[in-house]
Amino acid sequence: MSIARSVRIMGILNVTPDSFSDGGNFFEEHAALKQARRLIDQGADIIDVGGESTRPYAEPVSTQDELNRVLPIIKAIRSFSDISISIDTSKAEVAAKALSAGADIINDVTALRKDPDMLEVARQHKGEVIIMHMQGSPDTMQVDPQYQNVMVEVLTFFKQRLEILDAAGLNLQQIIIDPGIGFGKKLDHNLELLNNLERLSELGQPVLLGHSRKRFLGDLTSIETDKRDAISAVVSALCLDKNVSIFRVHDVTASKQALQVAEAIHQAPKLEIH
Repeated sequence: MSIARSVRIMGILNVTPDSFSDGGNFFEEHAALKQARRLIDQGADIIDVGGESTRPYAEPVSTQDELNRVLPIIKAIRSFSDISISIDTSKAEVAAKALSAGADIINDVTALRKDPDMLEVARQHKGEVIIMHMQGSPDTMQVDPQYQNVMVEVLTFFKQRLEILDAAGLNLQQIIIDPGIGFGKKLDHNLELLNNLERLSELGQPVLLGHSRKRFLGDLTSIETDKRDAISAVVSALCLDKNVSIFRVHDVTASKQALQVAEAIHQAPKLEIH
């Protein structure tokens, strides 16, 4: 059984030495391409290539260093596969050159706010663009995030961003929204977002969920970061009926299987009990 056609799985490929979950594992080109092939074999619909860590307190990376990390990987993947490739960056130059190298999607954790040139790159691109909610920036976001009502504030943020992007000439059909689990959120904020995730579909945009191996899972279970794929898959399954369009995960197989089981349960008939 395959999961619903409207649901896609994005496999994460961090080509950085300091990612929170797999820092350094795929920094070398050979290891990165081996992992890309593994994600494709597991059934990923998208590979998200990132060359700058956005973990809490991460150090910024120069544009040239980021380009040196991601461009060879994108070109190599494109040489052997037509899979969709996402470039995970907040730099306009990196996004533009990645798209020229074969990437299809822009994934900007700053929601096109950090680099003033990113709006124009996205407008000219005319393909999918992922914008994420983040309170603060990676070097400040986990200091002491505060919300009166996290879902209301996230919804308000996206309404405002969509108005700005629309006015800037972007086609809103390009835009995918990501609530930013773990980005400027405490444990309770993350849980509240997940439990009310279907509210995001009120905005009429596809929703991406990036929960894989995040710290809140460790806070709940005390499981080490690189051993959180099973509980990440549980979250994927629990959120299948919350109108999520893309699940961004490290272990594609685990989440794909969990989603298949969840869909089978949802599709089973409800029985009348007399």
